[in-house]
Formats: sequence, structure tokens, C-alpha cells
Amino acid sequence: MLTGGAQGRHNDGTVRASTVDHMTTTIAKGSPAPIDPRSRTPLLDVVVPVYNEEADLGACVRRLHAHLTENLPYSFRITVADNASTDATLAIATGLAAELPEVTVVHLPEKGRGRALRRVWSESDSPVLAYMDVDLSTDLAALLPLIAPLISGHSDVAIGTRLARGARVVRGPKREFISRCYNLILRGALAARFSDAQCGFKAIRKDVADRLLPLVEDTGWFFDTELLVLAQQAGLRIHEVPVDWVDDPDSRVDIVATAIADLKGVARLAKGLASGSLKISGMGRDPLPGFPPKLASQAVRFAAVGIASTVAYLALYTWLRGGIGAQAANLVALLVTAIANTAANRRFTFGVRGREGATRHHLQGLVAFVLGLALTSGSLAVLHAMTAPPRLVELGVLVLANLIATVLRFLLLRHWVFRARNA
Repeated sequence: MLTGGAQGRHNDGTVRASTVDHMTTTIAKGSPAPIDPRSRTPLLDVVVPVYNEEADLGACVRRLHAHLTENLPYSFRITVADNASTDATLAIATGLAAELPEVTVVHLPEKGRGRALRRVWSESDSPVLAYMDVDLSTDLAALLPLIAPLISGHSDVAIGTRLARGARVVRGPKREFISRCYNLILRGALAARFSDAQCGFKAIRKDVADRLLPLVEDTGWFFDTELLVLAQQAGLRIHEVPVDWVDDPDSRVDIVATAIADLKGVARLAKGLASGSLKISGMGRDPLPGFPPKLASQAVRFAAVGIASTVAYLALYTWLRGGIGAQAANLVALLVTAIANTAANRRFTFGVRGREGATRHHLQGLVAFVLGLALTSGSLAVLHAMTAPPRLVELGVLVLANLIATVLRFLLLRHWVFRARNA
């Protein structure tokens, strides 16, 4: 249903084949042309995906409309994308469309933020497309800096970032910890070069969206990450804008379910990179130097194993921590996961099958365990010597120490334990 009227960092790479294995897609070389702001078509289409937001929708849309009217020197449209709401959200959105000529409503019978964005962006006639969360956690003053490089032709995608220098963020330590860990996982598993995948404040050129959207499989919260990974693989420029962001204390996002879905998405993309289904067929711009194919494949597989090992380590550490203390829990959790990690990398990362050499590989893998133990135990000792830290801070320090140990473990496994296999 459609109602209402209309009124720095860069990344490079290739485009992926989504629905057909090894299918290739080419994005034309060269910089995009600047967008003509004099066109009668609304230059900017801002999508606000909503699900059961009857309490906040009216105030948020009116505030966004007022800001755009007063500060944006271009024509615009606000599209409320209703994701199968069961309350009065759709009725309120329809009323807003009747009240404000620049507001339109799209109703979808199924839930999913990614599904809503794909639908609206695919059908929009505006040359610049954006979206933001209905709670308007991001300061709207960042909107013009977000879309300016897209209008000028300087960049292809723009994102708000809460993790770059210059951003000012107000949120609890739990969400801060989860956000930083997630983006570290993206850097390790998918070689992501953007800093904040999940900030609900993004924009994209329509011509770029038309090429990328058919390749994005996810219809939920992982949609953003997958779109950015594909843009990076396509060699497109991703512009980052540090934002002022205040956490919504009334957020109803299921953090656990979202985290699990995101990790599944990361694993799917990592598998695509490792298997070669993310193929280079053309460059949007000049590519950045890459890894040798074998090293890239091993790094992706190692990162996937590392993610699973880290989650298992943190779960085991948390379970043991209350009974035997921090240092003992760290020793046991690290030893158990290190043995499992070596076995998994032996088979999946470096392709070693059978029992021959298994004992030697595990003994050599224990050297990596000792290094990891030294880093994590040392970090814990220093932390506890300085203060009596909250459990969340303690886990954060352990994750960072484990990340350093993971890099050392990969180098040891590749260049020492399984050196003959690589040769």
C-alpha cells in the first residue's frame, strides 16, 4: 500500500554473486556524476522503518520533517515503512501522510528492517536514499554531512559511526561492549574496513543501490552489514560521519536474538569469501591491495573458528568464574578451547586429515596456548591490581587480550605448526 505525496574513509574490492554460485556482477569504473539538485523529483528519500511504534512515530516524523524543511536546501520525501505492525502504527502513519505532503507510507505484510529498506529503496525515484531509526537516537545535524558526498559524486555509500574519533555517544556499557566486539569480529572475519556496521543512520546513491540490493540476502538486522561488505567488495567508496548518538532506553531490540542472527550472517559471508563465491568481476574504483588467495581463504576460515572459540571461551569462563576465581577460570577455559581450536583449524583451516602428526600438532598448539595464557592472565593481573573491575569490563579486557593472542596463534599455526602443509 502506498499513500501520500512527494515533495574520511574509503573502501575497495568486488561484487558478490548471491543467488547463483560464481555468478559475477560488474560495477562500472570511475567516479559517479554529481546529482542535479534542481530536478523535480525529491532529491532525498529518507526511510523510517517501524514496527509497533504508535507511541513515538508521530513526534519523531514531525521532528524529522521540521528539521529537513528548515535545514535541507533540497527537496525531500519521508517514507514510513510499516513492517506488519499490529497496533495503531499504520493508522498514525497514514494520518501523517495526509497532514504532511512530503510524507508517504509503505505497508509490508512481513517484518524485517532489511525487507523494508529493500522494498522502498528499490521502488524510490530519488537519486539519494537514506534511512534512520524511528527513535532518532542520532543527532539530525549529521544528516547533511551524510548525504553531501553522495550528491557531489565523491562517495557511493555513507554511514554514521559511533566508534570513530569525533563521535559523542551516550549509552550503557553493555551495548558499548557488544557493539565494539561485533565490529572487531567483522574486521577479523570479513576484513571490514568500515568502523560501525549497525548504526541506524545510513545513505546510498540510487544507482549504487540498484546494483547492490539484488545481491543482499538478509531481510533483518544483518542487512546493513551485508550491504556494506558488498559495497566494500565492489570497490565503492564508503564515507563515514562521526555522529552524536544517545541510546534509547526504551529500545525493544532482542539483543541476544539479533547477535545470533548477525553471527550467522557473518559465517555465511565468511563461507562465501572462503569458497570463492564472492568473486571479483569489476571494480567500482581502484582496488586496495589484497591478500594472496590462499592466505585470504585461510584467514577467513581461521577467523570463523576463532569466533566460535571466543564465544565458547567467554561462556566457559563466566560459568567457572564464580566457583574457582578469575585466574583459574581463565586457565581452564583457555586450555579447553585452545585444544578444540587447534583441532578445528587443523582440519578446516589448513586441510589436515587423519591422525598422522596430530599429537605433534597439538603439542605445538600448546605453545600458542601458553602465549594466550600469558596475555590473558597478565591482563587480568594488571586490571585487578589497578581496580576492582565490573564483570563486563573484565570480559572486555579478556576479549582484547584474546584478539592479540589470536593473531599470534594464526602466525604460529601457519608458519610453524602447519608450515609443511602451506609449502
